Amino acid sequence: MRRLAFRRWAFRRLRLDYPRANRSGVRRWLPSWRQTALVFLLCFGSLLSALSYVYWKTEIPENLNEFATQQDNVYYWADGTEMARTGPVNRQDIALDKVPEKVQWAVLAAENASFYSDSGISPSGLVRAVSKMVTGGETQGGSTITQQYVKNAYLNQKQTFSRKLTEMFIAMKLDDKLSKEEILEGYLNTSWFGRGTYGIQRAANAYYGKNVSELNVSEGAFLASLLKGAGTLDPAVSRAGHRRAVERWEWVLDRMVKIGKLSKKERARYTRFPEPIAPPKQVGLSGQTGYLVETARAFVSSHTDISDAEFDLGGYQIHTTFEKPRVEALEKAVDATLGGLDPKARAADRNVRVGAASVAPDGRITALYGGPDYLEQGFNDANASNVPAGTVFTPFVYAAALRDGVLREREGERVPVSPETVYDGDDKVAVHTPEGPYWDRGGKIVRGSNDGGRSWGQVTLRKAVEDSINTPMIQLGMDVGLDRVRRASVDAGLLPSSFGGPRVPVFSLGTATPSAIRMASAYGTFAAGGVHASPYSVASLARNGDEVTMEASPKARAFSSEVAGEVSEALQGAVRQGSARQAAAAGPDVAGKTGTEQDNKSAWFAGYTDTLSTAVSVSRLDPKSQELLPLTGLGGADPSRTGSTYPIDIWTRYMRQAPAS
Repeated sequence: MRRLAFRRWAFRRLRLDYPRANRSGVRRWLPSWRQTALVFLLCFGSLLSALSYVYWKTEIPENLNEFATQQDNVYYWADGTEMARTGPVNRQDIALDKVPEKVQWAVLAAENASFYSDSGISPSGLVRAVSKMVTGGETQGGSTITQQYVKNAYLNQKQTFSRKLTEMFIAMKLDDKLSKEEILEGYLNTSWFGRGTYGIQRAANAYYGKNVSELNVSEGAFLASLLKGAGTLDPAVSRAGHRRAVERWEWVLDRMVKIGKLSKKERARYTRFPEPIAPPKQVGLSGQTGYLVETARAFVSSHTDISDAEFDLGGYQIHTTFEKPRVEALEKAVDATLGGLDPKARAADRNVRVGAASVAPDGRITALYGGPDYLEQGFNDANASNVPAGTVFTPFVYAAALRDGVLREREGERVPVSPETVYDGDDKVAVHTPEGPYWDRGGKIVRGSNDGGRSWGQVTLRKAVEDSINTPMIQLGMDVGLDRVRRASVDAGLLPSSFGGPRVPVFSLGTATPSAIRMASAYGTFAAGGVHASPYSVASLARNGDEVTMEASPKARAFSSEVAGEVSEALQGAVRQGSARQAAAAGPDVAGKTGTEQDNKSAWFAGYTDTLSTAVSVSRLDPKSQELLPLTGLGGADPSRTGSTYPIDIWTRYMRQAPAS
C-alpha cells in the first residue's frame, strides 16, 4: 500500500508541477529530466504496444498475390480490334539445389549477405519505416531477402509505411515457419530479372540461352546485378545501361571476395564482362506490329508510374491511336517505292533506311513505318534521332522570323518581316551578323550555297521557302538569331535533344536530328493553326477493365494563327509551283517541303493536309560503324544530283492510298 501510495504521489507531483512552480523564466517551462523520462517511457510503451498488436494481428496470407495469375497485355487498334498480345510472363520454378552454390552466393552478396544469420528483417529498415510513422510518405530500401520474397509473393511493390510494416511482420513469421533454403528458393523463383522474366531459371535462358545450372559465377554475378533494377541494367538497352551493368557486375564479384565466398585467385579470372545474348523478339510482333507495340509501350512507361516489373505481370489493355488501314497503306507505299532498288547490282542501294510517321493535328499518331520487319530489324526508324533534317527544317526559320522579327544592327531594334520581305538569293553570298561578316575558324568569310550553284537574285522569303533556296534561309536565321530559331522549332514540336551541334550558320539548313514522329508533329502545328499538341500513341489504358490514369498530352500555342497561315501558304506554294510539285498528285491544298542534308546523307519530305501531317526520311546507315552514308546514286540517280526523290515518292503514294479521315 505504501508503494502504491508513493507512486500516486510521485505521478501527481510530476503531473501537477508543470509549469514548474519553483522555477522562473524559461526554466519554468522546461520539463525536468524525470518528466522527460516519463513522457519518453509512455511514448515508447505505446509504440511498442501498437507494434506488438499489429504483429499479433498480421498473418501470412494463404494465397500468393497476382504474380501467380499473370496475364497477357493486349494492344488494340484505334477502332477497338485486337492488334497484338505480349506475354505471358516468362517464369519457371527451379529447385534451389539446381542453382550453383556460387550463383546463390552472388545473389546473397548483392542483396543480403547476412541472410543465413538474420531474423528475416533489417533492423535499420525497421527504424526507417517506423520513423515515417509521424511524417508519412514512402519508405526506402534496406530489405532482407525474406522481406523481398514477402513483397514479391504476397504483397505489392508500393513503398508505403503500412505495406513496409506488414512486410516486416510477415517476414519475421515466415522466417520462423520456413527454412532459409525454402525462402531463398522462393525468392529466386519470384524475382523480376527484366526481359519479361520472373525467376532465375528463365533469366538464365533470356540472357545466356542456358539453364541456371550451367551458369558460372561471372554470369551469376550479372544476373544478381539485375535485382537492383533490371530496367536500367540491361546492357542491350543503352550504352549507359551497359556501363551501369559492368560496374554493378564488378561490384558483386568484389563483394563475394569480401564476404569470403570467392577467392581472389578465382576473382582474377573474371576480367571480361559476360555479355548477354540479344533480347529475344516475341512471335506475333512481325512486320510493323512490333514497332507499334514498342512505341505504345514506351508511351505508357513515360506517362504513368507503372514500373516495368508491374507491366510484365500483365493484365493491361492498351488502346492505341494507330489506324490499321493507314499503317498498311504506309507500308505498301514504302515497299512499292523501294522496290526499284537493286542492292545486288548497286552499292548505293544497300543499307537504305526509311522512317515515316503520320500525326493528326490533335497529336494522335495514326501510322508509322519503323523498318522492314520488327523481327529482322528491331530498331525503330520512325523514332530514330540520328538523321539530319536538312532543308525540311527551314519552315521553322521562316516561322521564327514571322513571329519574332529580325535584328540587323548590333544596337538596333527588332524589325518585323513579312512573306514579301526581300533577301539575296544568289549563290555564294556572304553571311552576316549584326556586327558584320561571319568568319569561320580558318579566317574566311562564310558563304552560303544553293543546290546546283544556282543564283536566284533578289527573292521574297515566301519564294525562298517555295523553291528551297538556301542562302536567304541561312541569312534569315542569322538575322532572327539561332537561339530564337531553335526555340521556335521546339515550340512547334521538335525535342530539345535533337539539337546536338554548334550554333553556326548551317544550323538553319537542318543540322538537327529529329525523328519522323516529331517532324510530322511539328509540321502538324502549322496545320492546326499554330497550336502544338504533343504526339501520343495510347488513347486509353486499363488493367483488367479498370481505367488507369495517364498523364495528359499537353497542348500549347506556338505561333499565332496568322503566322501559321503564312507558313502554310508558302508550303502550299512549294507543292503548287515550287520544289515539291510532285506532291500535288496527293490532292488539293497539300502543303509540304522537301529536305536535303548538306552532305547528302539524308533526304526528307514532310507535308500535311487539314487532317493529317506525315514525315518521311530516307538515309543509308553503315551496319558496322553506324555512320550515315551518302545517298549519291541511290536508285541509279545521276551522281551529280543531291537529295533523293524517294521521300516525296513514298509520301505521295501513301497519301493517295490512305483512307480519308
